[in-house]
Amino acid sequence: MNPGNDTAHSGAAGPRIVRHALTDRCFHWLTAASVLTLLTTAFLPIMGIKFPWVTTHWIAGLILTVAVAFHLVRTLFWQRLKTIWFGLTDLKEALASLGRFLKIKKTEAAKPGKYSPAQKLMHHVVTVFILTAVVTGLLMMAKIDTPFWKRNPYWLSSDSWGIIYILHDFAALSLVTLIMVHVYFALRPEKLFYTRSMIKGWISREEYLREHDPERWREGEP
Repeated sequence: MNPGNDTAHSGAAGPRIVRHALTDRCFHWLTAASVLTLLTTAFLPIMGIKFPWVTTHWIAGLILTVAVAFHLVRTLFWQRLKTIWFGLTDLKEALASLGRFLKIKKTEAAKPGKYSPAQKLMHHVVTVFILTAVVTGLLMMAKIDTPFWKRNPYWLSSDSWGIIYILHDFAALSLVTLIMVHVYFALRPEKLFYTRSMIKGWISREEYLREHDPERWREGEP
């Protein structure tokens, strides 16, 4: 069995649908490890835990940069961007879901495609903050010595550096909150099958039919 092949297949637990290809799962966990390393090396020194964190921080930042660049290219040329794109239909469904939550509307919830409106919106928000952290982090590397260049803290003006620091720190703090939200929903009992799919790659056919509209996410589509 090839875990990276996006086709339905049968296993001991019954028919299965591959939700995440091996490449996408590797990207997810590499990104998670890089972000957690960056946040750990950034915030522990502030909390008074001193250690030589700078080298680990910028190396993790470069790994994250390469991973994000790879994912962007893969998404644009080898995957279907509209699968994850939050559009007008998603907005309408999100508002309808809010109406049901507030007991304003009693319409039946529509089954999503591969990703729900909430998952799409979460993806977009995380993308914005990770890209902000990556771009500002790369600029800030001009202020440290690496094996590739010598530091040049005067490359930008003090005002420009101040804006970069604010954006970088705001992105980092926002990612802490988003990670907490992400972990919370990933560990909810009714969402554990999604977490399993990010580890093993598949969901059962029963879960597929229960949670997704086959017309909006057909078997075999990435």
